[in-house]
Amino acid sequence: MEYLSTADIREKYLRFFEAKGCKRMPSSSLIPDDPSLLLTSAGMVQFKPYFLQQKHLEAPYVGTTTAQKCVRTNDIDIIGTTGRHLSFFEMLGNFSFGDYFKEEMCAWALEFSTEVLGLPVERLYFTVYVDDDETIEIWKSLGIPEERISRLGEEDNFWRAGPTGPCGPCSELYYDQGPEFGCGSPDCAPGCDCDRYLEYWNLVFTQFDGQEDGTLVPLPKKNIDTGMGLERIAAIMQGVQSNYEIDLMRDLLAVGERLTGKTYGDDPADDLSLRIIADHSRSVTFMISDGILPANEGRGYVLRRLLRRAVMKGHLLGIEGAFLNEYIDKVVELMGDVYPEIVENRELTRRVVLSEEERFGSTLRQGQAYLDEALAELSGTELSGETAFTLHDTYGFPIEVTEEITGARGISVDLEGFERSMAEQKARARANAKDADKAWSTYGGVMSEILEEVGPTEFLGYMKDSAEVTVLALAQNGERVSELAAGETGEIICDKTPFYAEKGGQVGDQGTMDAPDVLVLVSDTQEPEKGLIAHSVTIEEGAVHAGDVLHAAIDVPRRERIRRNHTATHILHWALRQVLGEHVKQAGSYVAPNRLRFDFTHFEGMSAEQIAEVERLSNEKIMENHAVRAYETSITSAREAGVIALFGEKYGEFVRVLDIEGVSQELCGGTHVSATSEIGFVKITSESSVGANLRRIEAITSFDALAYMNKVEAELEEAAAALRVPLFDVSERTAANIKTMKELADKRKHNKQAAADGEVLSMLENVLDAGYPLIVANMGSIDAGGLRNAWDIVRARMDAPGAVVLAGDNDGTPILLAAGTPEAVDAGFDAGAVIKAISPSIKGGGGGKAAMAQAGGKDASGLEAALEAARAMLVKA
Repeated sequence: MEYLSTADIREKYLRFFEAKGCKRMPSSSLIPDDPSLLLTSAGMVQFKPYFLQQKHLEAPYVGTTTAQKCVRTNDIDIIGTTGRHLSFFEMLGNFSFGDYFKEEMCAWALEFSTEVLGLPVERLYFTVYVDDDETIEIWKSLGIPEERISRLGEEDNFWRAGPTGPCGPCSELYYDQGPEFGCGSPDCAPGCDCDRYLEYWNLVFTQFDGQEDGTLVPLPKKNIDTGMGLERIAAIMQGVQSNYEIDLMRDLLAVGERLTGKTYGDDPADDLSLRIIADHSRSVTFMISDGILPANEGRGYVLRRLLRRAVMKGHLLGIEGAFLNEYIDKVVELMGDVYPEIVENRELTRRVVLSEEERFGSTLRQGQAYLDEALAELSGTELSGETAFTLHDTYGFPIEVTEEITGARGISVDLEGFERSMAEQKARARANAKDADKAWSTYGGVMSEILEEVGPTEFLGYMKDSAEVTVLALAQNGERVSELAAGETGEIICDKTPFYAEKGGQVGDQGTMDAPDVLVLVSDTQEPEKGLIAHSVTIEEGAVHAGDVLHAAIDVPRRERIRRNHTATHILHWALRQVLGEHVKQAGSYVAPNRLRFDFTHFEGMSAEQIAEVERLSNEKIMENHAVRAYETSITSAREAGVIALFGEKYGEFVRVLDIEGVSQELCGGTHVSATSEIGFVKITSESSVGANLRRIEAITSFDALAYMNKVEAELEEAAAALRVPLFDVSERTAANIKTMKELADKRKHNKQAAADGEVLSMLENVLDAGYPLIVANMGSIDAGGLRNAWDIVRARMDAPGAVVLAGDNDGTPILLAAGTPEAVDAGFDAGAVIKAISPSIKGGGGGKAAMAQAGGKDASGLEAALEAARAMLVKA
């Protein structure tokens, strides 16, 4: 059997199925279109519209084939502990949407396995669904002995999208690695949990529509969905026992060996850490490149957890400081030729990873402090599972690290409690994300049904502002309806439309649809299913039915304002990259008629000078009047031409490129001006943070920018008139006035303090006898700090240790202070008791200790009464 590299296997697989008539398609993003899926974890995800006959392959293709990047983390704690589990993996697949089925697929699978890969046929084993006699006969007809074909039950060999819907039997191909990999049982066979029989290819025959009563209705078109784990078949072809020993992963393990000085294979604990870092580094690289940034929920939380887990393992191995970028560079080197997006986003990935590693360093210290505190308060010899889980979930401490730290102190960990908390978290996660095998079930609902029935909507809005359209379907409150009458609201779906549906940050169009005796107001336009455009409407006059022909016209002035703002976002993106660096990527936008919002990757707030420079460069390009054009091309051609793909966006085989001549080329499906001068000018109104590694600028253009500047000018004129200075002297005069006001405030404070000092000296002449010297006085206009300062002066100048009860009026707010020396307290003075007794006189309250207490209130007229109450309480008769 010939040794094949991972790259060789990938290319041979794709070429093989291309030769069979399948169209080679690029890997889709790790961010799936399906909102029920957290991450892309199977090759079939991008082909759901084809399986559902909503999209169709053009001749001469009979199917598709892909190498799909996948991330799966539902078993993250197992990753690295076995040779099979990976968080990032590549799934080789081929898919048919009714053009070939079992006979072709089984024959091709055997041909590829034996003739292309050169696997010995005598070491291949096959499993089929228990009732699938047809597939057994197909394998036998291909020369496979019946003793090497096993029947397995529904759990192993029957795929379902959900309780109902598309489903079908599976047939899996296994490679016999030999008895030395086995469990030794005489009953060992494919499906056993040991490693002897390694499953490397799963063929799914989606041929039924499962009904609620359990019956299986044959589908009109039978589909093929296959998946071959690239790492798994590479391990077979390279004669190694683990996915981590294949060429690609061994190169990543070597990075860890170089950084740590350790040798893989010497120590099981070190090997585990090296495997985890190697695996997680691939996930981190690809997730960030596809637009996922670290966060505390959703995909961002998965990324952050993987990244932090890798960092923890590095620290366990003795690596000091940030190190993950060493792995990022290696992943890009090894896989960048196949996945160009990781090359394009390399600098951004490095910056995000470095920022997160530095941030996590602080979290690690907090986690260590949390653990130290928990151990200090521990009464027994076992750390609770809840505490261990908090360390794991909040601070990123893997359970084995917690066990290592506690074990050194003779403390065990409640692992059952930890697993219980972990199970509760997984249950919460399952409530938010579904497995890829259930991907089809999300296509329920009225809009999915309409798309399946009428097909995608033709968009005319790039060239036309109005058109005659035919109504194909109506919906209201999530249900199909036959009519929308005057006064009603709902959704209208047509065969074509000039209305742009909200996507890519650009808001949906508004406008009208009309016919004789019919007037429809369109308040919004959305794309509830990919390719299907729905108009949100109110029927002003008449009624609308399926089949009606209407004249559809967008609100042109509104669209023009949107176009200006949208093109401005592209110019701002270019300018930001010029000023801040190539790591800047668009990470979201909002383009409305009256404003634009642009989110971008960056790691610190922009200075006023940087904002001004971005604004200057943007307006320079606007005034230079560069031509703007849009054209369609293949995603491959666009990448080769250096077109920038927007961060986090997902693209199909063909894309729309926005070319601002001499400025930028970016993928964008929105509507735009034809020349930059149409924008007028752009004004940035704010810059702020929207999360770790993300910044946001807000801006306006054209008439809105003019209105903004006119408002600023009016405010400036008003200020100039009030200050009685020329317009452009406002800031200078304001600064001078502020300086004068500060000087006056300082002088007033000094005078008040001098007056207070004089008041203190006079108070010393009126000392009362409370068994200790006592002064009770109203200090007049003073704040709480002044009262405390007065007590300090009194205490320093009294002939003998004593106490005070002082009152003051702080701009209408009454305040009281009682304070005494230790000697006075020993003699019976209690400041807290005094304040409690006298503060009701000022309708207030307060407190403190025996040596000092204070109170504030609402009624300054009660200050004298409060002081009189203090005299009565303290002075001896």
